[in-house]
Amino acid sequence: MLIGKNISKSYGNLNVLDSLDIEIKQNEIAAIVGKSGSGKSTLLHILGTLDTPDTGTISISGTDITSLNERELANFRNQKIGFIFQFHHLLAEFTALENVCIPAFIYGKDEDETIARAKELLAYLGLGDRLTHKPNELSGGEQQRVAIARSLINKPDIVFADEPTGNLDDHTSEDLFQLLLKLRRDYNQTFVLVTHSKDIASRCDRTLVLSNKQLAHELA
Repeated sequence: MLIGKNISKSYGNLNVLDSLDIEIKQNEIAAIVGKSGSGKSTLLHILGTLDTPDTGTISISGTDITSLNERELANFRNQKIGFIFQFHHLLAEFTALENVCIPAFIYGKDEDETIARAKELLAYLGLGDRLTHKPNELSGGEQQRVAIARSLINKPDIVFADEPTGNLDDHTSEDLFQLLLKLRRDYNQTFVLVTHSKDIASRCDRTLVLSNKQLAHELA
């Protein structure tokens, strides 16, 4: 699903990643862990095309994304990649349904088909009765589920999640992780997530440990 080779990244004199290699298999849930400041989010953003590496190549679903121009990259990101962040980044003035639909509307998909799929996803995630609610009318866990539905609306090949349970209590975090497992099973979805939670990481298919600017080792 994803192959990254020789990825390096520096910000000024600060070297964050150095000749890093990574492979993610289709239909797996992989966790990236490491100390604060180790470069986990930087790596995730580079893999998800939100940032560019100084060196290296990244292939997703057979496409070398490091060779794409800015417009091609934006289209690839919209069509093939989903994102879930610690902070939900929902638009306050829009309903849950509208928030989920936005990436598909940007893509230019049919309005009726998009709304139908958004309703299906929200119902699947237990939010069928919250379609018209705005973010401030939803709990933290509900907002995160709306964000998950939004990440899936364009049927992405891979979803990147940056501390998706970081702002949730233990019970809600567990519910969210169970949803990821269900999505992997029912939608054949691939997830790469950065997490500080040892419990969440231990239950992923693989745990990749980022240390000294490289993925030092993997925990099964």
